[in-house]
Amino acid sequence: MLFLWWFISCGCKEVSRQQDRAAQKTIALTIPNHPLRNTQDLDVLLQAIGDARVVLLGEASHGTSEYYTWRAAITKRLIEEKGFDFIAIEGEWADSYRVNEFIKGPPQDSAATLALLAHYNRWPTWMWANHEVAALVSWLNAYNQGKPAKEKVGFFGLDVYCLWESMTALMPYLQGNPSLLKSAKQVHRCFQPFGADARQYALAVAHADGNCRAETLRLWNAIQKQNKPEGTAPNEAQFVAEQHALVALNAERYYRTMVHSNTASWNIRDRHMAQTLQRLLAFHGPDAKVVVWEHNTHVGDARYTSMAASGEVNVGQLARKEYGEENVFIVGFGSYSGSVVAAPGWGAPIQVMEMPPAVAGSWEQILHQLGPANKLILSKDIRSEKYLNRPVGHRAIGVVYNPELEQLGNYVPSVIPKRYDAFLFIDSTQALHPIGTIDASNEPPDLYPWGT
Repeated sequence: MLFLWWFISCGCKEVSRQQDRAAQKTIALTIPNHPLRNTQDLDVLLQAIGDARVVLLGEASHGTSEYYTWRAAITKRLIEEKGFDFIAIEGEWADSYRVNEFIKGPPQDSAATLALLAHYNRWPTWMWANHEVAALVSWLNAYNQGKPAKEKVGFFGLDVYCLWESMTALMPYLQGNPSLLKSAKQVHRCFQPFGADARQYALAVAHADGNCRAETLRLWNAIQKQNKPEGTAPNEAQFVAEQHALVALNAERYYRTMVHSNTASWNIRDRHMAQTLQRLLAFHGPDAKVVVWEHNTHVGDARYTSMAASGEVNVGQLARKEYGEENVFIVGFGSYSGSVVAAPGWGAPIQVMEMPPAVAGSWEQILHQLGPANKLILSKDIRSEKYLNRPVGHRAIGVVYNPELEQLGNYVPSVIPKRYDAFLFIDSTQALHPIGTIDASNEPPDLYPWGT
């Protein structure tokens, strides 16, 4: 399976090479759309979102500046005008909780913000350690000043990768509880031989050299039992401790599974993110509202893509099922051409790459053909368009990218009006602006080989 790794990571998920032949032609469609020039043009989107509790904002790559800046613009308006309570990202729990504490604390300057984001120090660091995110974090810190604790907007990570970081961060929460501390130390001892290297752990499990399943499950059960006597809700410290233990539990499952099945490991990861989202909403109360930032492959309902045929699920699909489609609003993002930050191989130095014009018949090429202007499309306006109610190629770029091979694996067949509720199209985009440089020595391969 080694030969497939580059293919999966460059396109987020393996996609069918047998796209409809008609999609290779130049397609002329009439698609109602709204101009996207400034934040006032988001009025139509805010109106369409209505009273939704869960708004998922996607991206077609992890290295495009405009995806971050437009998501930030939407997020600010959702917070200010619709009372959204927190942001949840495709990032690590431990690093993101530092951001949560930072924005809820005293006023901070831009230098402190940049230093904070440097904690996102696992490759690919540029996903969250970038100037676009720094601008949002600074805004959130300023917005929270003077607000009561319960009204401060939060910031949390949904992802599953940071097993070792979460186990380290968990220990201070367990001081004074000998039983839980003993369970946590047993988890530490079990993983110690692998030196914080997920790949070594996965290979050891594959060769039947033992695993840490029992230890992580024992810790998770013990913390849950300790924190919820007679069904009472945990306080924040207890909630955070539980989440660290949940990361350890599900990360162990993910690493144990990834050498055997791409589909099973993908589903473990997205179910973990959906579970974390559910926990956060429950913790914040029945009226809580969340903005989710993740790649299109996670937020765009998998049932309306080629992912469904291989049995894969994602956060957008699970959210619609959990909260009801009327309470969930999914926004996809994409562009026709421009530049992007990515790497030519796993762990390689990042580069600014030119993204070629989208292929003929793709969703991005169709929107470009309408006119080279940024635009907003609402799915309710295109559901009668027969061509778009069957799979159409839709570009997805991961952290590993080769523009010369784009047509082989970067287009996900998608029924656009059903996959998303709205779509933001930026005709020409610019590369993201990472903070500092990549330290190749700090490169735990926890994400390998999946890049989204």
